This record gives sequence, C-alpha cells and structure tokens, in this order.
Amino acid sequence: MPQTISEGMGMHAWASLRRVIIGMIIALVLGYIGGVLTALSRKLNRLLEPLLYLSYPVPKLALLPIVMIIFGIGETTKVVMIVLIVVFQLMISIRDAILRIPKENFFVLSSLGARKIEYIRHVIMPGILPNVLSALRVTLGIAISVLFVTETFGTDKGLGFFIVDAWMRLDYLKMYVGIVTISIIGFLLFLLIDITDLLFCRWSKVKAHLAMG
Repeated sequence: MPQTISEGMGMHAWASLRRVIIGMIIALVLGYIGGVLTALSRKLNRLLEPLLYLSYPVPKLALLPIVMIIFGIGETTKVVMIVLIVVFQLMISIRDAILRIPKENFFVLSSLGARKIEYIRHVIMPGILPNVLSALRVTLGIAISVLFVTETFGTDKGLGFFIVDAWMRLDYLKMYVGIVTISIIGFLLFLLIDITDLLFCRWSKVKAHLAMG
C-alpha cells in the first residue's frame, strides 16, 4: 500500500476530487439560477419545462462523443460531463422545492415591501437548502460514476485512468486500491454534505419531529 501511494495515488485521487468538486459547484450554481428563474417566472417555466423534461431522461454518457468533439479530450470534457449529469436534476429539484414553500412564508417580507432579492435570500435559500442537499447526495454518486468513465479517455491522471491502467497490467492490488480510494472520496464528500445539513438545516429536523409528534 505505501508503495502504491508513493507511485502517484495521491496525484490521481486529487485529480479526480478536483474534477468532481469543480463540476458539482458549476452544476449547483447553474441549477440554482435555473431553478429560481423557472420557479419565479411562469413564462420562463413554460418555455424551459419541455426542454428540461426532454433532456433529463437522455443518458448523458451518450453525449460523451459530442462533448469530446466540442471540447476535446482534455480536462474540460470531464467537468462538462459532470455538469450535464447533475445540473438538470438540481434545477428540477430546486424549482419544485421553491414551489412547495408555503405562501405565508412570504407574507412578512411582503408587508415590509421587500424586493425579490430579499425574498430569495431570506425565504427561498433557507427553505430549499434541505432539498438541495438531498439532491446533491443523489447526484454525487452518479457524478463519480461518470467521472470514472471519462477518465479512461485522453488523460494520464485520475482514478479512472489509474484503475483501468492497473487492470490492463494485471496489477489487481493497485486496481482494488483505486476502487477503495474512489469509495473513500465519495464517503468524504457525503460526510461534507451531512455536516452542512447538520449545521444549517437543524430547523428542518425540528419541524419534521414536531410534524411526526
């Protein structure tokens, strides 16, 4: 194991982790913007809803050849594929979460003459955070799976490359170490989401407990 790590495991793990984090952050920003806009604008929602429902079920790995033609086989393609996998589910989850916020939550700000940005900051963002974190949990595993596939093309860095390279050379010890490392990365990212949930969404746990009791 120490020899395997010294031969570049840390470099491969960091390359994969960096791609996942960048892709998830970009998808979260785009998904949040799209979700808010479609929830607050009926006209925009009617325009984008058919596009969302048509594109969401498409297997995103089927788009890999097209993405590779447009962006090449380098780093950008791997991040773009993660974004494509995650962004539509986040956008739909955020839109639906906003539409489920009780109308009375807006009344206080409305009586104070609040602007739309204040509604977003004080009502929408706290109200949808539990749903966003739940969606991130679901999409994170899919993103890591897609990353593994994309890292077998046009790169010499990343755990996908590391695992397949070890498999082709019949070095099964390294292959299993790579698989375990992917699992550890997924575990740490899930743990980060859970910590965020614990720190910022305590109110939702209390609300759920009161509703059950």
